[in-house]
Amino acid sequence: MYSQFIFQPLYNGLVGIMVLIPGIDVGIAVIIFTIIIRLILFPLSKSALLTQVRMKEVEPDAAKIRTQYAADKQTQALKIMELYKARKVKPFSGILLLIIQLPILLALISVFYKIIPTIDTHLLYSSILNAFTHMSAPRPTLLGLDLTSKNLVLALITGAAQFFQLHFSVAARQQKEMAASTIKSGGSLDKASQLSNSMNSQMKFLLPLLAFASIYWIIPARFPQASSIIAIYWSVSALFTLGQELYIKKRHLK
Repeated sequence: MYSQFIFQPLYNGLVGIMVLIPGIDVGIAVIIFTIIIRLILFPLSKSALLTQVRMKEVEPDAAKIRTQYAADKQTQALKIMELYKARKVKPFSGILLLIIQLPILLALISVFYKIIPTIDTHLLYSSILNAFTHMSAPRPTLLGLDLTSKNLVLALITGAAQFFQLHFSVAARQQKEMAASTIKSGGSLDKASQLSNSMNSQMKFLLPLLAFASIYWIIPARFPQASSIIAIYWSVSALFTLGQELYIKKRHLK
């Protein structure tokens, strides 16, 4: 079922782009393919981001409820759920997105691993196979960069893309602005807010380093032929997420 409904459609979708655009580099095809996948998932991503932002907006009220009902955890949970319902916050939408994205991400890793250095024609649908056999094999490159092994340039781009995505994250910037507003008005941050702000600051630098290490050392150790392709997918996804957040901030957030 996994192969029939997730892996093969993704594999044929990527090869289909190469068929539709003869002579295209594999790297360019992966960029187009990634954007298409992210556009398909955009409604879920939008819902998850709006939920994340709204949960931060109601966090001060939720903190008051936790303090007020500190000795009664059951009532505390019920009051917080009532608060979420009244403010139209759906706290589990992010989990739904993760559940949907995880098998797709795992399938994409397999797709990228099997697309380099040659395409496995046994995995192609008949219509795509017929067109593919009449074209020259796509080049496993991206603007001249070899994609058959790990690449330092792509690893650096991945880390930079991850940094910018986190730096301009709507939710992170909103939390920072709320903290600054609280301090400016003479208030003080509770321990949970201080910890959250500290973690956000650290993750903004740790995750890009992890992205670079994953692309240049960790992934090549297990999937040596797929690391550069995954770097392209990771970078484009991070930049797409950044653009998506800026769009949602402009259109849906005050």
